[in-house]
Amino acid sequence: MSQLVLVAGAGPTGLTLALDLARRDIPVRIVDKAATFFAGSRGDGIQPRTLEVFDDLGVLNAMLAAGMPTPVMRVHLDGQFVAERRMSEPVEPTPAVPYPNLWVLGQSRTEAILRDRLAEFGVHVELGTALTGFTQDGDGVTATLERDGTREIVRAAYLVGADGGKSTVRKTLGIPFEGSTDESLRMLLGDVRADALDHEFGYWFAAADEPMQGIALSPLPGGRQFQFAAPLNGDAEPSLELLQEYVDRYCGRDDVTLTDLTWVTVWRPNIRLARRFRDGRVFLAGDAAHAHPPTGGQGMNTGIQDAYNLGWKLAAALSGDDTLLDSYEAERRTVAAEVLGLSSALLDKLVDGADDAMERGPETQQLDISYRDPAAREQLAVGDRAPDAPVKDERGRAVRLFDLFRGPHATVLSFGTPTEAVPHAYAVVRPGAQVTGPHVVDVDGHAHAAYAASEGTRVLVRPDGYIGALS
Repeated sequence: MSQLVLVAGAGPTGLTLALDLARRDIPVRIVDKAATFFAGSRGDGIQPRTLEVFDDLGVLNAMLAAGMPTPVMRVHLDGQFVAERRMSEPVEPTPAVPYPNLWVLGQSRTEAILRDRLAEFGVHVELGTALTGFTQDGDGVTATLERDGTREIVRAAYLVGADGGKSTVRKTLGIPFEGSTDESLRMLLGDVRADALDHEFGYWFAAADEPMQGIALSPLPGGRQFQFAAPLNGDAEPSLELLQEYVDRYCGRDDVTLTDLTWVTVWRPNIRLARRFRDGRVFLAGDAAHAHPPTGGQGMNTGIQDAYNLGWKLAAALSGDDTLLDSYEAERRTVAAEVLGLSSALLDKLVDGADDAMERGPETQQLDISYRDPAAREQLAVGDRAPDAPVKDERGRAVRLFDLFRGPHATVLSFGTPTEAVPHAYAVVRPGAQVTGPHVVDVDGHAHAAYAASEGTRVLVRPDGYIGALS
């Protein structure tokens, strides 16, 4: 039987999944029908939980080096400066939450970093390669790929559709994409230069009597471009000239000239959720499974975490234990539905012109995701994110719990007691404690506090950084 996993779609979701599988030595191919890589900013907000995922995947340092914190937004009404605002105030890191703030990086750069990391495992995106059809049976999936007019039949153990909102995989399966598209509200999104503006700041230009109907320009790291967002009225075609009209109308200056329009799209509120995330040996992830409004910066992040949830479960299935595969839909579809509700509420605020429409709180950081029943979430248990904390290893060197978790394995923490003789199992002890076997020392008590752990507490941390058992 084939051990190959075929991933359709090479956006952030598909790349994350391919990378997670490749580091587990799972054969993987990732194909994309596009002839070239995406070159726009689109999903430019990386949430704190996704930064933790990138830490585990070995790309965090590159993401931090290439990106920037969220900028201060300078608000101008009727051409007059009126205020400075942030989407959220910066928060200091803690031992339990090392990356507490949203990080800004254009999606095309995020994808490039993921591709570079994937290439270290010998896997490369196959551009210009379309998945045109597939069938499945009890042992695998037979897929048809087409490139330059040539067809290839591929036999895979599993197929994952990470191929976007118009997903060929989802449509072939006949899975309903339930929800709505609001054609009455359209917005222009894209990337442009505005050299007369200070690139250290973001800008909101609008009329005082319609403050939510202006144009936003947010700086993108790694150059001089801004991501813009502006309402699109009537049947006007997206163009640099149209954007210039918005700036001339609202900014109150005559020296702001827009240039280098490198990416533009017309966005409509498209809020949808696939009825199923799995059909036999075929799975949906990312935008193929759920479509979000851009409010809240949730879409890309949710897709990345779909992939992070699915990767280790596919690896387990290919090792002979497929009992976890059903939990992918159960866990991730529930999360996607909750996140869609959050994104929709933020969109409503924006449309209604609420004073706090641009503010973002902890609920958007995806640190509070749980895979448990909502009624049982008040206590730390199955499904909660495993916190970080500083400790020292057996040789007295400073390490972190995240260092113990990093890699394609589960981890056992036993607080104050010896662990069983299995790989990646550690006793977490206080200074001066005597214990045999692998252990780390909780010098400042942060680890015990992060897990609300008394002596004898035992924690199993899943490969995706969630707690699989607590006793």
